[in-house]
Amino acid sequence: MALPKTLKAFNVFNAGENHVGQVEEIALPKLTRKTEDWRGGGMNGPIKLDFGQEAIVLESTYGGLMKSILAQYGVTKHDGVQLRFAGAYQAEDATRPDAVEIVVRGRHTEMDMGTAKSGDKNAFKVSTACSYYKLSINGETIIEIDFINMIEKVNGDDLLAGIRNAIGL
Repeated sequence: MALPKTLKAFNVFNAGENHVGQVEEIALPKLTRKTEDWRGGGMNGPIKLDFGQEAIVLESTYGGLMKSILAQYGVTKHDGVQLRFAGAYQAEDATRPDAVEIVVRGRHTEMDMGTAKSGDKNAFKVSTACSYYKLSINGETIIEIDFINMIEKVNGDDLLAGIRNAIGL
């Protein structure tokens, strides 16, 4: 019988800066395919046509105000901010955790300072629109998506190599 792997601990790094003890929560990016129904003549039902990856967004909640993150607002490059999530996932029937790493590059599109009340914690929320995403488990790259360079690799397979070749990239 196998038990699920749960997140035991995590940390977040922003441009290499360690945010240990400051990150309350992180909403890891959801990967969603852009699809559209297609039902042509002679088909008994629709299929989904795949039009690539939807937008990728990472949302972070920090325990309070962070000047280094505020200073990144309005960065002009599409990949001007690099964030790295490092998590330890472990099952209760295992002795070693799996190291899960998600690296994204993008720009902050929303900074929510929340409400201000003396004596209360003041969560600081940031949304980051990503142009690059990479998920690795124990050092092995599982998914890598690079919008600008038209790269989409899943489990070692370069899914867009043929398309890049066809359009001269």
